[in-house]
Amino acid sequence: MAVVATQLKKGQCIEYKGEQGLVIGLEHRTPGKGNALVMATIRSFASGRTKDIRFASSDKVDVLSLERVTLEFNYADAEGFHFMDPNTFEMTTLSPALLEGNEQLLTENLACDILYVEDKPVSVELPSSVELKVVEAAEGMKGDTANNPTKPAKLETGLEVQVPLFVKEGDVLKISTETKKYMSRA
Repeated sequence: MAVVATQLKKGQCIEYKGEQGLVIGLEHRTPGKGNALVMATIRSFASGRTKDIRFASSDKVDVLSLERVTLEFNYADAEGFHFMDPNTFEMTTLSPALLEGNEQLLTENLACDILYVEDKPVSVELPSSVELKVVEAAEGMKGDTANNPTKPAKLETGLEVQVPLFVKEGDVLKISTETKKYMSRA
């Protein structure tokens, strides 16, 4: 289904010049001189990269039907990452490429949105934050409180993040899935 570029919305899946992608940002611009335009930030399903595309306000864009299904992560093995539908208990195996480097944020039973285009999984959307347990943390230096110091900590999934000095082994931390950085203690 083709729509005019000004009717694009964030979260839609489009096909442009033979490439499919997800609209992750939109900006309508009206320059002082000339016609209005739409700047769209698109994340490609093929490469995982983002790029900005400029559309004239009258350009037609193909919008693909998108289905969003919430599945729970179960486990990973040599075949891929296994997700389960909590309603039907049906298992789905996804390739590591769909996770785009976010493997270390997955924990058992974590609910993720899987995006399907034409019955084919194209992207995995994680929640905005996850809770992970600290399995290894260096001791903070006593008296080292100037300039908001941090120390490295290793989490249960193998992810290493910089944390405040008061964090210790056994603490459960809230980690941003977008930046992979410490947010707070859970």
